[in-house]
Amino acid sequence: MAGRSQWVRRYLANAVRDDLQRKMVFVGGPRQVGKTTLALSLLGIDSGRHPAYLNWDDPVVRPDLIRGKLPSGQALIVLDEVHKFPRWRNLVKGLYDREGGDVSFLVTGSARLDHYRKGGDSLQGRYHYHRLHPFSLGELVGTSPTAADVDALMQFGGFPEPLFAGSTRTLRRWQRERLARVVYEDLRDLENVRDVGLLELLVDALPERVGSPLSIRSLSEDLGVAHATVARWLAILEALYVCFRIPPFGAPRIRAVKKEAKLYLWDWSQVPDMGERFENLVACQLLKYCHHVEDTEGYSTELRFIRDTDRREVDFVVLRDGVALFAVECKSGEKSPGRAIDYFRQRTTIDDFYQVHLGERDYVAGGTRILPFRTFCAELGMP
Repeated sequence: MAGRSQWVRRYLANAVRDDLQRKMVFVGGPRQVGKTTLALSLLGIDSGRHPAYLNWDDPVVRPDLIRGKLPSGQALIVLDEVHKFPRWRNLVKGLYDREGGDVSFLVTGSARLDHYRKGGDSLQGRYHYHRLHPFSLGELVGTSPTAADVDALMQFGGFPEPLFAGSTRTLRRWQRERLARVVYEDLRDLENVRDVGLLELLVDALPERVGSPLSIRSLSEDLGVAHATVARWLAILEALYVCFRIPPFGAPRIRAVKKEAKLYLWDWSQVPDMGERFENLVACQLLKYCHHVEDTEGYSTELRFIRDTDRREVDFVVLRDGVALFAVECKSGEKSPGRAIDYFRQRTTIDDFYQVHLGERDYVAGGTRILPFRTFCAELGMP
C-alpha cells in the first residue's frame, strides 16, 4: 500500500453527514487516526486550511471560541480538540443553542468525548457520537482483500501515515512520536498525573501483555505503585485510545472467569509476537464492527471473550443487545478447531463459531467454519 493516497474516503463519512442534518456530531478516536482528514472532507477540501475548521490548539482560534465568536457564512463548523477546555461542554452547548438552527457542528478529539465530562451531561439529546477506527480490510479494499493486504495491515498497523508509507523506518519513528505526544501532551491537557515517567513504563509494558487476561496486581508489583494507581492509569490510557480491554463472557453452564479482562492495543503493530499481533488485529477489526453497528444503528454491542476456570478459551464473542451472535478463534495456521470450541458450543447458546487464520483453506470441521481472516471480514461486511 506504499504510495497510496492518504485521502481515502473514510467509512464514517456518509453516516456523519446524515447525522449532521439533525444534531451535532462528536467523533472521537486515537490520535492521528484520520479525524482531521474526515472533517476536512466534510468541509469539501482534502488539505490546507478552511475558515470553518477551528482547532483549540491554535492560539489565534482559542480566544475567539471562548468569546463565542464563529466565522460567518459557514454551514458547518468543525471544533477540533475543544475537549481540552475544562468547560468545553457548556461552551459547545451555548454555541449550538444559539446557532444550531442555521449551523451544523462537528466536534472531534483524540479522547473519548463521552468520557471527559463533569457532572450531568448538559449536551444530552443534542448530539450523536461516532468512534473513528484505524483502517481495516473492508475500508481499504472492499470485498476483495488479498493476502498482501492482510500482510500490510499486520506489519504497519491501520493508522494512515505508516500504513500508506509502507516503510518500517517511518513506522518506528511514527510510533515513538505518537506515544510521546499522547503521554506528554494529551495527558498534560486532560489529566493530573504526577509520575508521567512511570506511566510511560506502563505503556512500554503493555505490548507484552496483549491477548492474555491482564493482572493489574502484577503490573503494580512490576512498577512499584499501588493497585489503584495502575487501575486509574489504565482507564486514562483507554480514554486516550491507547489500549482497550474486553471482559469475559459468562453463561449459566460454564464456570467462566469473572474479573480479569483481556488487553489489546489500538496500534497492533506494536505487538512483537506475530501470533498475538494477529489476535490483536482481529480484536480491532471486531471492535470496529461493534462500534459501527452501535453508533449507526443504535444496538447495544459488546466484544467479549470466553474463558472458564479450567483455562478453556475462545478468543472473541460478539454480542448484540445481550445476545451472543457468533464467536471467533484466531490461529496463525490452518488447524482443526480446538476442543474448547466444541466444549463451549455444547454449553452456550452461540450458534456460529469461526476459526480464522492467515492461510488459504476454507472448510468446515465439526460444525466450525475454518476460513482465511480476509474471507471472514468480507463475508461479515466489516466497515
